[in-house]
Amino acid sequence: MTDLNSLTLAQARDALRKGETTSVELTEACLKAIEGSDALNAFVHKTPEIALERARAADERLKGGEEAPAMCGLPIGIKDLFCTKGVASQAASRILEGFKPEYESTVSQQLADAGAVMLGKLNMDEFAMGSSNETSVYGNAVNPWRRGNDETPLTPGGSSGGSAAAVAADLCLAATGTDTGGSIRQPAAFTGITGIKPTYGRCSRWGIVAFASSLDQAGPMTKDVRDAAIMLQAMCGHDPKDSTSADLLVPDFESMLTGDIRGKTIGIPKEYRMEGMPEEIEALWSKGADMLRDAGAKIVDISLPHTKYALPAYYVIAPAEASSNLARYDGVRYGRRAALAQGDGITEMYEKTRAEGFGHEVQRRVMVGTYVLSAGFYDAYYNRARKVRTLIKRDFEEAFDAGVDAILTPATPSAAFGLGEMAEADPVQMYLNDVFTVTVNLAGLPGISVPAGLDSKGLPLGLQLIGRPWEEGDLLNTAYALESAAGFVAKPGKWW
Repeated sequence: MTDLNSLTLAQARDALRKGETTSVELTEACLKAIEGSDALNAFVHKTPEIALERARAADERLKGGEEAPAMCGLPIGIKDLFCTKGVASQAASRILEGFKPEYESTVSQQLADAGAVMLGKLNMDEFAMGSSNETSVYGNAVNPWRRGNDETPLTPGGSSGGSAAAVAADLCLAATGTDTGGSIRQPAAFTGITGIKPTYGRCSRWGIVAFASSLDQAGPMTKDVRDAAIMLQAMCGHDPKDSTSADLLVPDFESMLTGDIRGKTIGIPKEYRMEGMPEEIEALWSKGADMLRDAGAKIVDISLPHTKYALPAYYVIAPAEASSNLARYDGVRYGRRAALAQGDGITEMYEKTRAEGFGHEVQRRVMVGTYVLSAGFYDAYYNRARKVRTLIKRDFEEAFDAGVDAILTPATPSAAFGLGEMAEADPVQMYLNDVFTVTVNLAGLPGISVPAGLDSKGLPLGLQLIGRPWEEGDLLNTAYALESAAGFVAKPGKWW
């Protein structure tokens, strides 16, 4: 058998069922890969004892003859944004240094209940604010891919950069991510893996450190579409602890992967043809449409007229919600507290703790958010952005009402860029990375990134499919057809 850590979830599940391997062997293979991967800086809190304990329990469960869930015995990584009981959960921020929650997030608990094995916590942008994993208190996560023989370290994307790097480098079989404006789909595209953001409300947000509560959504990051279907099913479900969680039946997503999309209508939005878009992205998009057409789908041009306002609206709404959510980090109850001088009062404690505890990007967004929510500017910025959001949502509704089943767009405006090439130069340039993804969060829709080709320097490029609300099964099936047609099997050469 090939290296156990390079198996997909589906392959590993089937091997476990046939008795060809054990969860302990799978877990040990991943732990060994993690030990030799410090150059990637993907795993930031390793939990080998918990992993082996869960693997042994999974093996007992599988031996016991009971009908074990699909994820039973499969080793995965958990993004550091998910609270994990007794394990450091820092959201990659200095302000949460030393925080070990006494509870488990709903999603990580569901995965544990399904028998999944947690290998450790994964690197990310601080509080999920970033598109390159360069705002983390742990330092940069590094993309396992390289531009040919060029040794420049590349970004794995953000904010779920550690998750993307770990899955692409076969350090784990899959990982959890979260997506507020593209934080699952953009890193998936940058690292040649699959990432799906489900409909808002499909996965519980309880126990996930909040960034922007009306946009955040958890999802799986996996090696292919079948794995995304398997893991998403384990992560979904109604949770009474989350008031935005949908009380809907979770279908068997994997059984819906037929690859048959004959008679489906796929929309191509003209507004996504951005000025200055690289030719390779344009060509891949066009090729993706041809692949879906060849698979029997009908391709139609559509218009989403308010797309051009999506980024500005997002960068008003998300920081506004962040400034409100992050007000709780004050050095009083948990996490880090700044050292105080003689005579310092509570105001100085707040100021020093937050100034020391938050990185520059988080400070920037908190200040923007506080500004747009302030008395004189609330209507001019925040309320206007909310109205724009409604119009963006309506654009999608009209397209779906007109018979469109899914929408095909590029996932990112470029391939992975070098670490340090964009971060300090101009924050707005970095924000433009989310241009194709933020509309999906603003409208609460499901979206998936599928690797579809390589650029001239040998780096992966992804295509995004956007689906109807609550129809992840249908979206995954369309993605499965696209994946089959694209035939993407490239892996990064091992240098770490």
